[in-house]
Amino acid sequence: MSMILALLAAGTAAAAASSPGPSDVVGRWKTESRGGIVEITECGQSICGRLVSSEGLKANPALKDANNKDESLRSRPLKNMLMLKGFTRKKDEWSGGSIYNAEDGGTYKATITMQDPNRLKLKGCIVWPLCKTQTWTRIR
Repeated sequence: MSMILALLAAGTAAAAASSPGPSDVVGRWKTESRGGIVEITECGQSICGRLVSSEGLKANPALKDANNKDESLRSRPLKNMLMLKGFTRKKDEWSGGSIYNAEDGGTYKATITMQDPNRLKLKGCIVWPLCKTQTWTRIR
């Protein structure tokens, strides 16, 4: 009986150790579109992400958020803009957050799931099942 309890305790400890934490997703990630690079950092108990580079920013570092649905925000710079925020860790994913898409000026509900240490899956949804999924690759 004590051997079974020891195995259960070891399994629980291993599961807790393998659960994603903020440090699992912290780093720079290359998006699937437009050569975007998003830097994910810890934000308290959550995570957040800022756009640090893209094809458009390389061509014009002063690029503005021209497509924002809120006209008063269209003059803000895209570089270092907060794109990911409000996530809560739930088992093996980060959910309840949002992603801002500068291409269409929309903000969408999002979920982040680690595929392995160098790939994450980000799913953004207008409403379920109207979702788009991208796999981002760690670059640093």
